[in-house]
Amino acid sequence: MPRPVSSTLCLAIASFVLFCTAPETADARITRLEITRIESPAFGGASFDRVGHYERLIGRAYGEVDPKHALNAVIQDIELAPRNARGLVEYSTDVDILKPIDPARGNGVLFFNVVNRGNKGGLPSYNARTGDLAANNRLASPGDGFMMREGYTIVWFGWQADVLPGNNRVTMQVPIARNADGTPITGIVRSEIVVATPTATVNLSTGYFTQFTHASYPTVSTDNRTPLADGFVPTLTVRARAGEARQPIPNTEWSFAACPDGGPPRPSETQLCYATQFQPGRLYELVYRAKDPTVLGLGYAAMRDLAAFFKHEPRDSSGTANPIYRPSAKAAIQGSSQSGRNIRTFLHLGFNQDEAGRIVYEGALPHIGGGLAALNIRFAHPGRAWGEQVDHLYPAYDFPFTYARISDPITGRTQGILDRCRTTNTCPRIFHVATALEMWEGRQSLGLTDPLGTTDVADPEGVRTYIMASTQHGSAPVPLATQPPFGNCQQQPNPNPQLWTMRALLVAFTRWVRDDVAPPTSAVPRIADRTLVPPEDVRFPSIPANTYGGVSRPAVKFLRLTNPLHVLDFGPQYRAQDSTGIITVEPPRIGARPYRLLVPQVDADGNDVAGIRSVHLQVPIGTYTGWNLFRAGRFEDGFCSLQGSFIPFARTHAERSATGDSRPALDERYPTHEAYVEAVHRAASDLVKQRLLLANDAAALVAEAEKDGVRVAP
Repeated sequence: MPRPVSSTLCLAIASFVLFCTAPETADARITRLEITRIESPAFGGASFDRVGHYERLIGRAYGEVDPKHALNAVIQDIELAPRNARGLVEYSTDVDILKPIDPARGNGVLFFNVVNRGNKGGLPSYNARTGDLAANNRLASPGDGFMMREGYTIVWFGWQADVLPGNNRVTMQVPIARNADGTPITGIVRSEIVVATPTATVNLSTGYFTQFTHASYPTVSTDNRTPLADGFVPTLTVRARAGEARQPIPNTEWSFAACPDGGPPRPSETQLCYATQFQPGRLYELVYRAKDPTVLGLGYAAMRDLAAFFKHEPRDSSGTANPIYRPSAKAAIQGSSQSGRNIRTFLHLGFNQDEAGRIVYEGALPHIGGGLAALNIRFAHPGRAWGEQVDHLYPAYDFPFTYARISDPITGRTQGILDRCRTTNTCPRIFHVATALEMWEGRQSLGLTDPLGTTDVADPEGVRTYIMASTQHGSAPVPLATQPPFGNCQQQPNPNPQLWTMRALLVAFTRWVRDDVAPPTSAVPRIADRTLVPPEDVRFPSIPANTYGGVSRPAVKFLRLTNPLHVLDFGPQYRAQDSTGIITVEPPRIGARPYRLLVPQVDADGNDVAGIRSVHLQVPIGTYTGWNLFRAGRFEDGFCSLQGSFIPFARTHAERSATGDSRPALDERYPTHEAYVEAVHRAASDLVKQRLLLANDAAALVAEAEKDGVRVAP
């Protein structure tokens, strides 16, 4: 087993070798790579079959961007960013790399994960039991080591410059834009404030997904009562639900200040004091004039230039070796949720072509990431989402919605996400993978149909779409709580796992990108076969209130709920066609005509009939949905953000008869242990034939069924 290697020794050896070799000039815009720590071998010396040991390299990359280059012109405020002596705009980003110690044993794929609000992803989507990686960004355990055994080199990097350091988050630094005369740039900013517990002081950036983790744009003045020169006065409002009227909070009751523990307010440019306290389950909305926007769109340059450097350059411009350089390597980019949306916007804005005209990523795998991202905007809030209640009015769903080029009768535009890369022949091969929750809450049907929801839109060449039936945004851990409250939601979350499907899809995706092996066909609900329908046409079964596991009321009552989408008018300087520009109207004006949203049809159990139906769905122990509802005091009866539901079956026929449940009980479905095991075996075998489940994983699921039998719901 290789011994741990001192990072100082490694760097000293590399520096000596490269001192004797004249460095080549790098075409890519990564000018310097600093590896500050090496863990070799990683994971306490664990070895992964034929691939052997891994090592971890932690450091920082420094880049610079030519603001005059045509590919960079789309970056918002790039022309107003400070420049170095060469006239270039500089940035830096964290990098964290896992690689086989022997690169020849790897699979030839550089797997770049787009971190989510600074948090490492990718590995937990494919490796079972990664434990504390998801919790605190550490790499203490590889879980079951799936990606290591497959031989991927994994790269995490920062791209979101408003993420604050801490908790091992991966961050990025970019400059502040200034007016040509050097004075601060100012603009209107709207911040939707949501808290988890009563508090008197919040950061201006505090939101449902951004509390404590994202930097705030400072106010131009801590005086919230005196009008500015243009007459503007900041406002703070509150409401219980997104659709309700905003109720003003007098400016005498709040201030730009910190007032912890009920103490006297101390003026602050980035905090808000409300002595009465912000309360959970309320939408507070601050509209203020901010200053000093950062050039966040440089995150897309980092996504582009890091991959170009690691693929093509043996060393950086100062002579430091590229530690993962392999001339024949393919690059793939993957991101979940917010990060998946950023991959789509990255492609939409043309960044998959590097400055030398080459393709950057041969493969892209946006996961649970419908819509686009609000990064390339002055005073952007890229950490916000697209909820039905929270973050509802942020720019996350501008047309185009589909990879294919289609026309939108509402905006009058004809576009597709791949328009720019089609022109330059730099489109990657794409797996777009989503869950049933994105269908219900995340408006995913707009990626499958025309904007009015009347016709299916086929995937263009080089794209596959897979909807994982009856799953939520991220599978709930088991065991589940048996009694409410279930967090912010009314019902138990959905534990239907994505892991086994994601592993099979990753293998198929890699073979397509690297080896040109055609992947499985797309698996989605469709209008044509009536598996994609309006919410009111969903044939949900009768499940009595308070049946098994905390259903608080008949769920069928709420199936008319969607996350409505209208065109949002942010003012004339916002370019919706590119989700780019300057927002001057807050809150935005809402268009009159809605887009038409569709959802999956279900079977007699309430489970989705189309898409990829996992073993757990084909041999169910309950109803798994892509929707859940907020509980009382938490935006009641609105979509509970990112949560699906699980409604267990009755254990016995007598039990279900007593409650009036229409769904057959477990003893009716699986009268013997052997019947249950056979059902699991049959479902697993069918999925293996479709290449939607790996043979080893199928064997493990069957063995689990033989060992444990029917897992009675909690």
